[in-house]
Amino acid sequence: MRKYTMRKSSAALLAVLLAGCLVACGKKTTNTDAGMEAISAQNYEQARTCFDKAILEGEDLQLAYRGQGLAYMGQTDYESAIESFDRALQNGGMFVSDREVDINYYLATAQYKNGQLSDAIQTLDAIAGVRKGQDMVYYLRGSIKMENGDYDGAVKDLNEALSKSKNNIPMTIRVYETFADNGHEQEGQSYLSSAIENRLDAMTDYEKGVVYYYSKDYENARNFLELAKSGAKETGSDTLLMLGKTYEQLGDSNYAASLYEKYLAENDADPVIYNQLGLCKLETEDYEAALTAINSGLSVTENNSVTQELRFNQIVAYEHLGNFKKAAALMNSYLDSYPDDAAAIRENEFLKTR
Repeated sequence: MRKYTMRKSSAALLAVLLAGCLVACGKKTTNTDAGMEAISAQNYEQARTCFDKAILEGEDLQLAYRGQGLAYMGQTDYESAIESFDRALQNGGMFVSDREVDINYYLATAQYKNGQLSDAIQTLDAIAGVRKGQDMVYYLRGSIKMENGDYDGAVKDLNEALSKSKNNIPMTIRVYETFADNGHEQEGQSYLSSAIENRLDAMTDYEKGVVYYYSKDYENARNFLELAKSGAKETGSDTLLMLGKTYEQLGDSNYAASLYEKYLAENDADPVIYNQLGLCKLETEDYEAALTAINSGLSVTENNSVTQELRFNQIVAYEHLGNFKKAAALMNSYLDSYPDDAAAIRENEFLKTR
């Protein structure tokens, strides 16, 4: 039985990508707009229908194919996404615009997710330096180079990403995770240590807490996150989530769960917090409460970036409750949506033995 965890899902990836979505100029985009709304709701099949109609009705073809590619990415059909992004680029203008740069970024992401690491690097090579900023372009290229075994090239790109982001904390954490995920934890920790040694005074209490959390100094992380919580007029979900996760690492899952529950009682439904509450309840072996939290998270359909994680953790909860028939049915549905999830495929083999 696979251990439950937070997972980097395709929906979470799309949330990052969509943050930079561009708008069309001068052309009808009724179906395209509807498709993008469907993507935001993670209704990828409906989104594809909208984009197919947009293409047939002659809407902005570059935007329509771009949206179609995003819908395919949401369904983890990266081969089809690559084809759509290529068509989007074929429908561009004579000069490279911001939109073409963004589409190339999406194309590289799809190539990477499809295992075409060299192609993804070449795509990013074509847009690196085309416009100002571009910290995410260098970050993605560095991450792919790291996975592809080009350590020196990865370090150069990741350092460039940090420089272009002005060493902001989110990018520092991303760089750390790239090193850690590829077997270079110690090297990744050096970036966190440098942030603490050289930039601590410029950080907010929340940022200090985050850096200490990833540095595995949970005592300091708790102290600064508590300061961030007490110093805010309203506790944001990011602060609450990090504080709860810190208490979990300190061995106090019950208190962490109480923080999540209090937040959810006082604020709008937040699927990310529901998911973490579910994980917390799984950890304390309160499987009924875990399932309740997970189902509550799944009931949030608008802009739910953790649907994939919630669906997987729902399966795990049913397994722990001994309802293997229900777990197997949910797993079949899950694999229809996320056929490339290797961990789920392994878990499915376990379910077949029950």
